[in-house]
Amino acid sequence: MNMVKTLLKSVRQFKKPSLITPLFMVLEAFCECLIPFFMAKMINEDVLASPDAMRTILTYGLVLVLLAVVSLTSGVLAGRFAAKASCGFASNLRHDLFYRVQKFSFSNVDKFSTSSLVTRLTTDVTNVQQSYQMCLRIAIRVPLQFIFAIIMSFTINHKLAWIFVVIAPLILVVLLVIIRYVMPFFRRIFKKYDALNNSIQENVGGIRVVKSFVREDYEVKKLQKAAGEVRDDFTKAEKILALNNPIMSLFINVAVLIISYLGATFIINDGFSHGGVLPEGAFDAAQLSALTTYGVQILSCCMMFSMVFVMITMSFESARRISEVLNEESDIVSPENGVKEVKNGSIRFENVSFKYAKTAHAYALSDIDLDIQSGETVGILGGTGSSKTTLIQLLPRLYDATEGNVYVGGVNVKDYDLDTLRKEVSIVLQKNVLFSGTIKENLRWGNENATDEELVRVCKLAQADEFIRSFPDGYDHYIEQGGTNVSGGQKQRLCIARALLRKPKVLILDDSTSAVDTKTDALIRHAFKEEIPDTTKIIIAQRVGSVEHADKILVMDGGKIIACGNHAELMAGSAIYREIYEAQTRKSEQTEGGVA
Repeated sequence: MNMVKTLLKSVRQFKKPSLITPLFMVLEAFCECLIPFFMAKMINEDVLASPDAMRTILTYGLVLVLLAVVSLTSGVLAGRFAAKASCGFASNLRHDLFYRVQKFSFSNVDKFSTSSLVTRLTTDVTNVQQSYQMCLRIAIRVPLQFIFAIIMSFTINHKLAWIFVVIAPLILVVLLVIIRYVMPFFRRIFKKYDALNNSIQENVGGIRVVKSFVREDYEVKKLQKAAGEVRDDFTKAEKILALNNPIMSLFINVAVLIISYLGATFIINDGFSHGGVLPEGAFDAAQLSALTTYGVQILSCCMMFSMVFVMITMSFESARRISEVLNEESDIVSPENGVKEVKNGSIRFENVSFKYAKTAHAYALSDIDLDIQSGETVGILGGTGSSKTTLIQLLPRLYDATEGNVYVGGVNVKDYDLDTLRKEVSIVLQKNVLFSGTIKENLRWGNENATDEELVRVCKLAQADEFIRSFPDGYDHYIEQGGTNVSGGQKQRLCIARALLRKPKVLILDDSTSAVDTKTDALIRHAFKEEIPDTTKIIIAQRVGSVEHADKILVMDGGKIIACGNHAELMAGSAIYREIYEAQTRKSEQTEGGVA
């Protein structure tokens, strides 16, 4: 029930068509149930034998035409409003899902794979949309038509009408058995859909790697396996669901056969007992025809109900998966009346420890105590897996510290308004991302109101202006999806310029100059020192040369800061730093001497 309430919140402005549709369905069902009744009246033997037979037939004929027109019009309008309601509901649902994902913290995103979120936003929403439309139309119409038809059947012959009352529960039992066996398949199917989408996403995203290693056949086989697993489960589910229609048809035919046999028996017996003439008010052929029609309507309702049930069964798992995302609360939110101003770029880590999951045994960061003055340049060195990136992700609250406190500008980061904090702490992540669009459009992600002069200024700081002007369209040069038409170094410099455009109090470069040459790297660092002296700069790097002139250098290992100081202090007091420096210096000399 909670799942339904969660989904129905997305109906919003489409409540009106959602409510109007059932009203038209009620009118359509009512008219369709009256048609057999008036048909029986029209062809009744007493009517046909009366002197005013033609007049009576015409009257009933007009009534039938009117009922048919009203039924048709109601059906068309119901279809129109149902389509509007279901499409609008699906649109809102996708919006709500996407909005919720945008609000997730990194730890929330970690719970769902990218392929799973894509499936939930596309396939799952489509399933729920179709189910919603069927519920508005068939699920409303079927029980009403079933009740109307049962009532009308009893008004014609209560003895024969009981046959429908007996058969309907039998049909329901069959439906429940089918659903019981088919549900586990649908649960597995959607998980395998996620795996299928993940395979496609990896292949398309890494198509250059696939081709360079000539692994197309391997990727095709991997996709075939994932698609084959989806096909196999769908086939098994459809084999069970395929039993639905023939079983429903069997019940309909049996019911009609019994009604026809018993009805004919009643008519013949009444005729024989009255000398071959049916007495007035006796059960006759017209009533048998009407009762047969109601029987078909009742059992057709059961068949349509089974179709709705099958669709709802298929969409139930989709609805559950969508609700999982909508009900997922971000574990990082802005506090009420959060601080709206970051005074400066000072940073303090106070006995900070962190692990990615509460159930994790090991801490990614342990016992971090650190003070950084506003405007300082801080370098961070360490091997792969030493938690350098994890450390800086605590500053803009991409994750929250498990233990201890993190301060920016003298205020605990948990006390800031999230938007304010993240606008003042810019990160150029290790994995650089550019979006399809012009260079100007990509840069203005940092500040959508930036002038062209500001764009040029930050690009000069990031040493990007020169290569941008080498393009025929300059700053209007179009960037392909993922930045595939620019080099790795160019992409990094554009991302640095984008971050600078925000004029942050704290600028973090997470190994963001790894793809540029040492000369350009030095020019970028020199520009930072000269042009943005008041901004605190944190540089994560693999090259000692990138952080050698920093005010403070941190050496990390195993999630801990094992050494801290400037270059001279670390060369004198840290064996690990000295070893890294000497190894890289020796390698550089060998390369210059032509040894490497």
